[in-house]
Amino acid sequence: MRLDAIIENGRIRTGDAERPMVSRIGVFAGRIVGVDEEIDGATADRMLDLGGAPAVPGFHDAHLHFSLHGQKLLRLDLSHTAQPDLDAVYAAIATAVAAAAPGAWVLGRGHDQNKLGRHPHLVDLDRIAPDNPVYLEHTSGHMGVANSAAFRAMGLDAAALPHHIDGGQVSRDADGHPDGLLQERAQELVTGGFLPVTLETHREGSRLASADLLRYGITTVTEPGIGAPGQIGQSPVELRAYQEGIEAGDIRLRLNAMPYIRVMHDLGAIGGGESGWGLDLGARTGLGDDRLRISGTKVLSDGSLIGRTAAMCCDFSDDPGNRGFLVWEEPQLHEMIRDAHRNGWQIATHAIGDRALDALMDAVDAAQREFPRHDPRHRIEHCGVSRPDQIDRVVALGLIPSPQGRFVSETGDGLLAAVGPERADMVYRMRTWLDRGVVLPGSTDAPIVHADPIASIHDMVNRRTAAGVPLAPAEAVSPAQALRAYTYGSAYAAREEHVKGTIRRGMLADLAVLSDDLLEVDPTRISSIQVGATIVGGELVHDRGAVVS
Repeated sequence: MRLDAIIENGRIRTGDAERPMVSRIGVFAGRIVGVDEEIDGATADRMLDLGGAPAVPGFHDAHLHFSLHGQKLLRLDLSHTAQPDLDAVYAAIATAVAAAAPGAWVLGRGHDQNKLGRHPHLVDLDRIAPDNPVYLEHTSGHMGVANSAAFRAMGLDAAALPHHIDGGQVSRDADGHPDGLLQERAQELVTGGFLPVTLETHREGSRLASADLLRYGITTVTEPGIGAPGQIGQSPVELRAYQEGIEAGDIRLRLNAMPYIRVMHDLGAIGGGESGWGLDLGARTGLGDDRLRISGTKVLSDGSLIGRTAAMCCDFSDDPGNRGFLVWEEPQLHEMIRDAHRNGWQIATHAIGDRALDALMDAVDAAQREFPRHDPRHRIEHCGVSRPDQIDRVVALGLIPSPQGRFVSETGDGLLAAVGPERADMVYRMRTWLDRGVVLPGSTDAPIVHADPIASIHDMVNRRTAAGVPLAPAEAVSPAQALRAYTYGSAYAAREEHVKGTIRRGMLADLAVLSDDLLEVDPTRISSIQVGATIVGGELVHDRGAVVS
């Protein structure tokens, strides 16, 4: 028997309870055809020697903004690690403005007012960039700061804008003057000046994103929301950009793309008098192949905790009188979820606040009662705050919460300030869902926080903020549970557990080769583990010298 590849001399954790460890894997046409003695006597075109290193199924990030991650790599980095204070942020912007052509947009991304003390201010940006439009997207992606030139470029006067717009807010400072901060859908007032990005720019960002993510052992990304530039997505032709990138070899990992709900529309009667709704030609969840697949549809119901725009049932602890808001009024939310559910879509709804969670569950419950479907696997993206009285209903509706481990350390101190000590135990639950039999996926929401899945697994296990404060420590999971979430759990959440997430015959041959065993190191040292190599479909796509081929 002649195979395409044999991966050998490894300590490979399979995720398969019937055979938890193997040392050899045979690969043909990108899939596993056998392990250990099952491939005795086989030869192969490629021999990949792991040198005794541990390996696991390739990491699957269940919620990562691939297009935004790529565009972030092309924009000014304003994250706390790059620019630790507001003076550094302003200095970086001044340098970028000096290098920009007159009138050209200057785009930055990643600042966090929780760490800087406050948001950058329009007045300061006007001083630095009187003529160049500037837009600084917040680390959450749910808001950003613009200067006066940005408003002028869109034919707007910031001082004349109302505070509230449909699905968003235009912030003003304590003196009643515009401060440049645009929350949620208010961002669209200026983002049309630089979005959509060109196909060429999107392709370059995708190439950079693929190479960057493969360094962390990520072999599949589920992208929550494409095709709606200005709110979610960077271009209306993102699916085409991904097709071209895969064909050209620029994108070497696997992509599950979720069209954003706003790109759906009425298809008219599609047969038997049924009213169709969704993407043209009736395409829905599941179309595609093992490289690029249309997954669920993304719905945005509220904002962020660290931005204080999540829809909450009570005031933010550090902002009395503010309970955030819903991006869509509840009747609109119900209608969108009903139509998507009726037309066969898996629905992934961003719901961070507990009020948003109530609205989501009401909508899903009503849709399922009217149009019953077996195992739709609708998802709750983030599920940031969930009250004890909501847990039973999440389970009964068959919903899959998708919380982010990396939020615990990177944004945890801001989360604690937002919810206060009385509600801290409700934040980004994980153990609760596992104890109730829910299949938990693993994700980061990168580039909102860092994409490294091992760092995220570390946080899922240790549950400490950057300041070292425990965050809902009862929600910590074991290393084995965290690893399963990032492999099988994410595959299950994407309806792909039959081809991804475990190492056994018939599965895609995707692996991450590690410097140490995730399940044997001291749990407090998990974040020190490095990815030595990444294998997709039996092909070595990233290697730091861990594989002899």
